[in-house]
Amino acid sequence: MGRACAAIAAALLLCLCTLLPAWAEEPKALKGVALVIGQSGYQHVGKLPNPENDARAIEEMLDKLGFETDVATNRDARKLRRDLEGFVDDAEGADVAIIYYSGHGIEAGGENYLLPVDADISALDDAGEKLVPLSAIVAELKAKVPVTIVLLDACRNDPFPPGTLLKLAPDDEGKPIGAGGLGETRGVVAFKSGDQAKGSADDSLGQVIAFAAEPGKVALDGPADGNSPYAAAILRHIDTMGGEEFGTVLRMIGEEVYLKTNGQQRPWVNESLRRLLYFGTPAEAPKGDEGEILRERRQLLLTISTLPEPERRQIETISRDGKVPMDGLYAMLKALGVDIPKDPAELDKLLRGQTERLKHVLAERETLKNPDPEIARLSKLAEQAVQEGALEAAQKFNEQAKARIGELSSTVDQAEAELKAKRLEFAKVFASSARTYEISFNFKEAAQDYAKAFEQAAKWSDEDAFYYKAAEANALSEQGTSPATMRISPRP
Repeated sequence: MGRACAAIAAALLLCLCTLLPAWAEEPKALKGVALVIGQSGYQHVGKLPNPENDARAIEEMLDKLGFETDVATNRDARKLRRDLEGFVDDAEGADVAIIYYSGHGIEAGGENYLLPVDADISALDDAGEKLVPLSAIVAELKAKVPVTIVLLDACRNDPFPPGTLLKLAPDDEGKPIGAGGLGETRGVVAFKSGDQAKGSADDSLGQVIAFAAEPGKVALDGPADGNSPYAAAILRHIDTMGGEEFGTVLRMIGEEVYLKTNGQQRPWVNESLRRLLYFGTPAEAPKGDEGEILRERRQLLLTISTLPEPERRQIETISRDGKVPMDGLYAMLKALGVDIPKDPAELDKLLRGQTERLKHVLAERETLKNPDPEIARLSKLAEQAVQEGALEAAQKFNEQAKARIGELSSTVDQAEAELKAKRLEFAKVFASSARTYEISFNFKEAAQDYAKAFEQAAKWSDEDAFYYKAAEANALSEQGTSPATMRISPRP
């Protein structure tokens, strides 16, 4: 994801910690300003459904975090340039300045251009006036504000016909437009360690340009009336991450986008910061069942961020071939821990076998329909947790569902007509729990749950009872065996 270091605030208490030496200054309240731009209503090129939604949601988030914010949507060339120039003027005296841009953007000749909503193909013949180059705005902000952050959700497809050239002026010979989104921003070069220790000629602490996708790659706009994957990830992780070094937050955002787009999009960061940045005081941990899933999700995202590319490509291939989400496969990899096979072929065989178990878990959750609202709620949470790669949370919800079954069992005998359906439903809960344990390679617990599933089904369905007994035996046989030799017992 490139070098990950950046900043957005929580409660706007900014602690700037020097890299050398390793001690921190006392936090102090600083001033933050933000300009949020969303360009949806393009008049001559393809409209984008979500930038307006993205801009309003990001602006609301930054406003709650204490920034002085302005939001601008659907700006033509004159207004967009005026907004940016006015923001630069107003940013003087601030400590942190943020620009978030969602809309069309193009790259040509090493420069990134933001597209006004009135841009058409004729604008390319006088781009210096009719488009908005980014590097000059960033340079002006850097001269006035200690920390400059630009978040560009603007890597959509080139909206102009293939082969068209961009000219800064009518008599310019022109430069080809990049076909796959924005490129690395000029003038953002990482400082050397000596510069960090001694400082440099200006007072700036540096700048961060964060892209929704890697240079030359295309970012997705997301579902209509929703948010782009990049904006959704920012909204999910930034506002609750006060007190974290923002490199950590950006890694979470990047991996969230990567998983939600099934590997199609990976955000990227270009930075030149002299100091590590910490924003805000530690936020209260997410509460409740959803919070438990989110906490485990974040741990998974950070684990993924450390994986080498060969392992990523292996997971991506297995996910694509097996038609299962990458989230679950990465969670399996995390569950293995130090027991991950060193041989890539063994790991491939192991994970491909586990995809069948993952399919069973997800498919069976879809058919689980229980009239008891608490079991239905817990089953839905368990399904959500598995989909998010939060296997420990899924196991907890399964345990709670089983406890609820214990509460209900004494009353089930009152209605003989309902008993068979309930018992078989209970068996499904235990079996779903068992498969979740199998995904985590905990075959002892899986076997115990298959045994309980057998007990629930034994009186009512010979076919189900036989399957659960066989699954119990298979789980017991897996204990102590090499992961690469594990077997899958498909459900008949």
